[in-house]
Amino acid sequence: MPTNQLPRSTPEAQGISSAALLAFVEALEHVPEIHSLMLLRHGCVVAEGWWAPYAAARPHMLYSLTKSFTSTAVGLAVAEGRLTVNDLLLSFFPNEAPSHPDANLAKMRIRHLLSMSTGHDKDTTERLHTSPDGDWIKAFLALPVEHEPGTHFVYNSGASYMLAAVVQKLTGMKLIDYLTPRLFDPLGIENPTWETSPQGINFGGWGLSLKTEDIARFGQLYLQKGVFEAERILSEAWVDEATSKHVSNGTKPDSDWEQGYGYQFWRCRHGAYRGDGAFGQYCLVLPALDAVLAITSGVDDMQAVLNVVWQHLLPALGPAPLLANPAAAAAQARLVDKLSGLALTPPQGQALTPVAAAISGKTFLLEPNAMKIEAIRFDFGAGGSALKLHLEGGEQLILAGCGEWTEGIMAAGAPGARPVAASGVWTAADTFVLTLRYYETPCYDTYAFHFDGESLLLKGNVNVAFGPKEYPAVQGRMER
Repeated sequence: MPTNQLPRSTPEAQGISSAALLAFVEALEHVPEIHSLMLLRHGCVVAEGWWAPYAAARPHMLYSLTKSFTSTAVGLAVAEGRLTVNDLLLSFFPNEAPSHPDANLAKMRIRHLLSMSTGHDKDTTERLHTSPDGDWIKAFLALPVEHEPGTHFVYNSGASYMLAAVVQKLTGMKLIDYLTPRLFDPLGIENPTWETSPQGINFGGWGLSLKTEDIARFGQLYLQKGVFEAERILSEAWVDEATSKHVSNGTKPDSDWEQGYGYQFWRCRHGAYRGDGAFGQYCLVLPALDAVLAITSGVDDMQAVLNVVWQHLLPALGPAPLLANPAAAAAQARLVDKLSGLALTPPQGQALTPVAAAISGKTFLLEPNAMKIEAIRFDFGAGGSALKLHLEGGEQLILAGCGEWTEGIMAAGAPGARPVAASGVWTAADTFVLTLRYYETPCYDTYAFHFDGESLLLKGNVNVAFGPKEYPAVQGRMER
């Protein structure tokens, strides 16, 4: 076993029936687009799986699960005596502050940023992105603060960004550099990446990418009150403070988004707490049951995932080891077989049609479009397809498997390059469907190419998004 892996165990040795875990995994698959899971019980991994093309060695974009790492950076800075949670925000940015700050801004403290109770009426993030001069700190401090800090909950990624800015101001280091020797290295987290703002500050509220096991390690650190592998990393007092309820955010008893909010952690039902990110990135900690669950996904309904956890996993976490017997051994084998064979099914259809033969080797010119694709050459074969995209400033070759995923790199060598797994099939005589899975993110694109003689109609969509999921249709004609 590699030295940086968590210890592994059979479920039964940690008080869980393998049959019950198998039922949990099967129920989880009814929620579309789960990408990975790892369950720890008593510090041991008892179940782990990745739905191909997602894999154990590949990082996954965390979105707002990043916030819990930002909170941890603040906790470490507090322990080093660099600040307190009662410090006023304006004390850190005298040069960026408005000349006449309003009374509510003047009252805003670090704990208000941590607990999403800054007093703003709505999330500030978009207004930071659109600030004319690109100075997000000044933009945040210039915004009106409609409520007295501490009295009004609004989920506010801009507040998390300001926490990152504070830590960088105090330490002279980006969060990723500050956390590497203090958190990432001690936890055995290798090669984390974190996006930055125009000012060179890590996005405190999003932008971190880690592997599934890294998420599980982070959860185990919090479960063990700041200790990991016998080393004290965080103070127990900070863990307790950060994961306690500091502000109310609703009253619905069946919603895991209305159980209160801590310091960049959500309170959950059943005495649990979590960090989470858009489209289903979870670090779920269950202190009473000594368990941690890490999940990555690309889901629209995040509550549906937690409902499966409460319904199927929670009752399976027993108080004592289970006896070894032939039935348990058989259930373990079925669970291992299930987890080792997880995969997201590629699109189904035909590799070739008469239309495919007619247009193979041909190039279609596209009307001006937001994707900036000027032309596409299509080549089809029994084993898959190749699309050569002519773009503004270059070319992109996409190799797509038929009935399987073919891996490649989109925009290789460019700043926005990202790994992709592609698969394409003919779903009708005149329609070729291409799926592009950006497997280090929650997202995949689906493009339908409808051919009518020498004409082409291209339609596309993405599985999850903060805005519209449908892309504008694009017309094209065969080059002569």
